[in-house]
Amino acid sequence: QVQLVESGGGLVQAGGSLRLSCSASGSSFRFKTMGWYRQAPGKQRELVASITAGGTTNYADSVKGRFTISRDNAKNTVWLQMNSLKPEDTAVYYCNAPASWGTYFGWGQGTQVTVSS
Repeated sequence: QVQLVESGGGLVQAGGSLRLSCSASGSSFRFKTMGWYRQAPGKQRELVASITAGGTTNYADSVKGRFTISRDNAKNTVWLQMNSLKPEDTAVYYCNAPASWGTYFGWGQGTQVTVSS
């Protein structure tokens, strides 16, 4: 059973940057497309970035050009570099492996990102 641990969140001013990390236990991680999700208060969780096992990336329009997802399969780690942060990026950020029915793995505790204006 893969366990996911997110870290790297914090409080930052608008225009600032943060780098989130997601560490995964288990060997099945490296074969899965991985994604970063976020959930703002009162809103549904949304997928903002994904990366295939081979490194192909995809982004939600709201973060395109500002966020960069990357991974190191040997380290079982996925990162999300977030630049030019906006107050509307404030949310709890989670990583997981997207599937047609939802996600492959259980949710970690997430990491809080707060962007002040």
